[in-house]
Amino acid sequence: MTDALLDDAPLYGLPQADKDARLLAGLNALTAHHRRACPPYRRLTDVLGGGDAPAARVAAVPWLPVGLFKSHRLVSVPDERITTTLTSSGTTGQLPSRIFLDADTARRQSRALARIMTHVLGPKRLPMIVVDTKGLLKDRTAFSARGAGVLGMMTFGAQPFFALDDDMTLDRAGLEAFLARHGGAPFLVFGFTYMVWAYFYEQVKDAGLDLRHGVLIHSGGWKKLVERAVDNPVFKSRLAAATGLTRVYNFYGMVEQVGSVFLEGDDGLLYPPAFADVIVRDPMTFAEVPVGTPGVIETVSLLPTSYPGHALLTEDLGVIEHVDRDTCGRLGKAFRVLGRVPRAELRGCSDTHAAEARP
Repeated sequence: MTDALLDDAPLYGLPQADKDARLLAGLNALTAHHRRACPPYRRLTDVLGGGDAPAARVAAVPWLPVGLFKSHRLVSVPDERITTTLTSSGTTGQLPSRIFLDADTARRQSRALARIMTHVLGPKRLPMIVVDTKGLLKDRTAFSARGAGVLGMMTFGAQPFFALDDDMTLDRAGLEAFLARHGGAPFLVFGFTYMVWAYFYEQVKDAGLDLRHGVLIHSGGWKKLVERAVDNPVFKSRLAAATGLTRVYNFYGMVEQVGSVFLEGDDGLLYPPAFADVIVRDPMTFAEVPVGTPGVIETVSLLPTSYPGHALLTEDLGVIEHVDRDTCGRLGKAFRVLGRVPRAELRGCSDTHAAEARP
């Protein structure tokens, strides 16, 4: 079921009822697998609810608060099969989440990310600007969320140019050389949202550089930008005015479900792919709320088999705007992220860097 939804199902073309039926079978199978293979998960689901009984609907699949990956070692494969340990972003002194991948889960997540990104980038690898530093990728066995994000996106790029020096200064000469070689045809730009704004846009906005053929993929927390009165429309309009860059796609995702990326459509809303979905819950009762009602975002995914991350309650607030309306060639749920749950720790990839870097 997982492979069918990953490889064969239309990425954004399943009506919600059809998608729910397909997801439910796979999610129930994952719950049973993780209860067998991960004793701490079995104990948690016994306490939190669910147990051995299959869920009757997707919203009834037992979920874990995402913060449990900071306090518990949750893994469903033997230690010798673990190939990569991912750590979430967190400000200084905070415990990071630890996510354990085996080769099968990592390969499945890579295939999923490829389907999503080729939807907007096309099948060819594009010359790539990485709005980050080379030093981020030093240890390939234990990645931060930023490092994992950059490495994952480099799969879709060729001849990567890292635009920032170690002190976050833009390599202006290197960028001009990249554009001289590749700027006349499509190229990929990737970075985390705050870093794209603070360390890229702010240093190129008056430079007269032509990035009109670029495709920018970006993600990460918006907290620092909201404090500067920069929301998504402002972010896009300023970049377009300064550089000509108009193909800009935000996405929502987290290290605890790498590969299950919710990519922005042309209408500015976020859409789950065929193998993942979102549920919005009341922050007091945790009951599923109706379309149009804000609440806490839960994400579900068919990808994680090496750790029990298939149903996670996040620390983000969001709202499902509509379902199956097909406003931009996509069916299913269309949603927005509204911000962090009050008092939730600051953990977005780019916000974390902002908290540690210069103002």
